[in-house]
Amino acid sequence: MKKGGILNPKINQLISETGHTDYIVVTDAGLPIPENVTHRVDLALKEGIPSFLETLDTVLTELEVEKIILAEEVKTVSPEMHDQIVSRFPNLPIEYVPHVEFKQQTKQARGLIRTGEFTGYANVILVAGVVY
Repeated sequence: MKKGGILNPKINQLISETGHTDYIVVTDAGLPIPENVTHRVDLALKEGIPSFLETLDTVLTELEVEKIILAEEVKTVSPEMHDQIVSRFPNLPIEYVPHVEFKQQTKQARGLIRTGEFTGYANVILVAGVVY
């Protein structure tokens, strides 16, 4: 039995197979998940469980990130969520794109992790960095 950290085997595999500049997307319950994405991890159990922020924080314990991409709309539709996301990346570049473009970019992701979050536009593309 694994002693701690991320226990979900699919998320462990996704993170361990991720290379520099690969995309991992952490999503709310409503974002469409492209069929072509290699790793599709659906954690959504019911509204709010697991939450987007709890899932994001857990992924960040094991993934090096060099940049994030957000939908432009999160700033106005869900400003509190926007602030919470941005606060986790104080020294990283943040790119904003229209939501339609954001959904297109998810097609390039190595994997997506879907949460039970019901807050609009609570989605982030994590661009993997390197630890050296």
